[in-house]
Amino acid sequence: MIVLLIGDWRKLAVRGAAAVLFGLLTLVWPRITLTALVLLFGAYVLVDGAMILAATLRREPGTRGDRGWLILEGMVSIAIGLVTFVWPDITTLALLYLIAAWAALTGALEIATAVRLRRALLHEWLLSVTGVLSLVFAALLVISPRAGALAITWLIGWYAVISGGLVLALAYQLRVLQSSLERRGSNRPREATA
Repeated sequence: MIVLLIGDWRKLAVRGAAAVLFGLLTLVWPRITLTALVLLFGAYVLVDGAMILAATLRREPGTRGDRGWLILEGMVSIAIGLVTFVWPDITTLALLYLIAAWAALTGALEIATAVRLRRALLHEWLLSVTGVLSLVFAALLVISPRAGALAITWLIGWYAVISGGLVLALAYQLRVLQSSLERRGSNRPREATA
């Protein structure tokens, strides 16, 4: 049942690893230029959106119930990624609002998914915390947009590392659950054929 709702744990793990990698790169080079930050963010959001959209369009099991929202999330992520590549000289303020809008949309969808899965998934709180973290991150960007570029870089880096780590933890929990279900299925007695 859980596989039908979320999909394969490997895809979640790739999304989480991409977020952690993006965050670590941002933290390792905190004085990175705004253009490089825009390109890193654009690449991350573009890949994330393409993965969501591809899974939805292929009608993978985890996408059946929320196809409209998943298509919207994938298209918005791809659009924001493309905007960052087309206009790399975008101002800091505009970039912050783009990132904040993306984080708010993603956070709201993650919380909605966690509420929907609360009975099917043992550690749905990981997805809820990720969603809340996304909303808090969006709010911080909107509240203090004129903060220094270094502080913004650190905020973005830590957000990506923490949210990516939570997604990796959720992927691990899903992997354990899927393995447990597979073992239970293989332990059932086979029916005799006549």
